[in-house]
Amino acid sequence: MPRRLLIALWAALAASAAAPAGALDEQREDVRAFVGEMAARHGFAAAELERVFAEAQSRPSIIAAMSRPAERAKPWYEYRALFVTDRRVTRGVDTARLQADALAAAAARGVAPEVILAITGVETMYGENTGSHRVIDALATLAFDYPRRGAFFRGELEQFLLMAREESLDPLAPTGSYAGAMGIPQFMPSSFRAYAVDGDEDGHRNLWANWADVFASVANYLVQHGWRSGEPVMVPADASGADLAGLEFGELALTETVESLHRRGVRFESALPDDAPAVLLRLAGRDGPEYRVGFANFYAITRYNRSQLYASAVSDLAEAIDAATRPSPSDDPPAIAAP
Repeated sequence: MPRRLLIALWAALAASAAAPAGALDEQREDVRAFVGEMAARHGFAAAELERVFAEAQSRPSIIAAMSRPAERAKPWYEYRALFVTDRRVTRGVDTARLQADALAAAAARGVAPEVILAITGVETMYGENTGSHRVIDALATLAFDYPRRGAFFRGELEQFLLMAREESLDPLAPTGSYAGAMGIPQFMPSSFRAYAVDGDEDGHRNLWANWADVFASVANYLVQHGWRSGEPVMVPADASGADLAGLEFGELALTETVESLHRRGVRFESALPDDAPAVLLRLAGRDGPEYRVGFANFYAITRYNRSQLYASAVSDLAEAIDAATRPSPSDDPPAIAAP
């Protein structure tokens, strides 16, 4: 794209982002049709929904955020450096200590506690950055003023309103990302309704401030997407001299097995059976390709975010947190008491 056109594009997006939000017109034909559907399908009072949409804001900055050109895809070594940091590890260790009971209860579902922690660390730095947009504004803007994905976001808006009713929430109150992802684990409304768990059994699922609910919900999401208790996420591999013909790097599907990769000459250690599903990953390291083998739990994490880089970052952060919480050898008591 010519530089002058690129500058013009960014100027337009900047102007859109700076434009003030405007009240969503609840009398618009598409909004009225949506209200009618919600009333007919789910028994909502039309007048109450009209009141909600009269308070909602259509925000140009949200459209700009959704429409801006995608960033250059970062190579693995740059992506990892964003998420596997000393601060994120330290915050993970602190969170594990402060929320030990909630984490242990969630891990009892069979998911490694460090992986549960790592997902919340990658998503929102353990709740530091959960998003400041009202969810109703984000979803209404994208449902009615973003035709490219309007159908998807109308579905999420429907799920959000149902969620708010189920949880006795004011639909004007919850905040989240510009795309409507909510709380510490950044669940979209459809995921909230399907997978969020009342971890402390207080009658509500609070993913914004209740760590028992947050951890239990993340664990449940992974279990429902195939997490296997006690199995690894991924292991390093040596593919030098291996037969890699026909492998589709970048795919998420577990199209190989432990045995088939070994037959190809890929060297890695695993206690899993030969028929365990697997995938060979080739990540862009600073000094050349970095190979890993992902297993069923790697695939489960990619259901949370469909990215090899995301799942690899979660795995590495989890390992770093786990290592930081283990007692050092100097902390072990002596085998024989001193006389």
